[in-house]
Amino acid sequence: MGGFTFAHVSLILIVAASTLAVCSANKYAPHPKYSQGPNKIIVGGSEGWRFDFSYTNWARKNGPFYVNDTLVFKYDPPTDNATIPHDVYLLPNHRSFLTCNLTGAQMLANVTQGGGEGFELVIQKRKPHYFACGQHEGSHCSDGQMKFFVMPMLRRWFK
Repeated sequence: MGGFTFAHVSLILIVAASTLAVCSANKYAPHPKYSQGPNKIIVGGSEGWRFDFSYTNWARKNGPFYVNDTLVFKYDPPTDNATIPHDVYLLPNHRSFLTCNLTGAQMLANVTQGGGEGFELVIQKRKPHYFACGQHEGSHCSDGQMKFFVMPMLRRWFK
């Protein structure tokens, strides 16, 4: 049960110095999509929250998402059968997301809350968040691609 040898200590010092050098070099070169503070992100961008748009692809292209970012769901409230109603649900797990099963889901916004400036949700925890439209017994989720998930990251703060 020998201890650390000179070779072990030297290797540890080299790894530590390399890590410090990489961290120092990257300190002022953040990821291109990185920002210093929380972002306000309109779900779907200019498309808003609507039927027949791939929100999974949108989330993949617009990530990463961070804890304390705000997601804004914008959709028209129903008026005289002229608009298709939408809502926002938080699904309980990945299986529910894949199958668009609303059992155990939490309604975050009803059909009227997406109007105007939209419904805002601050992502407060570092855990997967599965979102879907629950209208027409989940067919907006399954047939209309109105679902996506985010796994928010912790934001690093630089001086």
